[in-house]
Amino acid sequence: MSDIKTKVQGLNPNIRARNVKDLAANTGNIYEALAIITRRAKMLSIDLKHELHQKLDEFAVSSDTIEEIHENKEQIEISKFYERLPNPAIIATNEFLDGEIHHRYKQKRGRNDY
Repeated sequence: MSDIKTKVQGLNPNIRARNVKDLAANTGNIYEALAIITRRAKMLSIDLKHELHQKLDEFAVSSDTIEEIHENKEQIEISKFYERLPNPAIIATNEFLDGEIHHRYKQKRGRNDY
């Protein structure tokens, strides 16, 4: 993960309208563009989730009773940081529009290949 957290710090986490022609400019097809963005968003989501779980596992304490659960301020701050990050779909859309996502086809499909 190429330090995605620092890259998206200034990114607006709110959803906003996009020009469909801008999205389809690279691929020529809006559905292909959305498929690429979706695939990248899934990758980001998995990476962020894995990283969050690794950081939270450092605070894991094995205890036998539920009453012994206590809050750790560092753990809460880490969770809040990840909650404030923009949605992976927003990050992937910005990467796609900025030309940071490279895609290719395994093989060229013909008109009758379905």
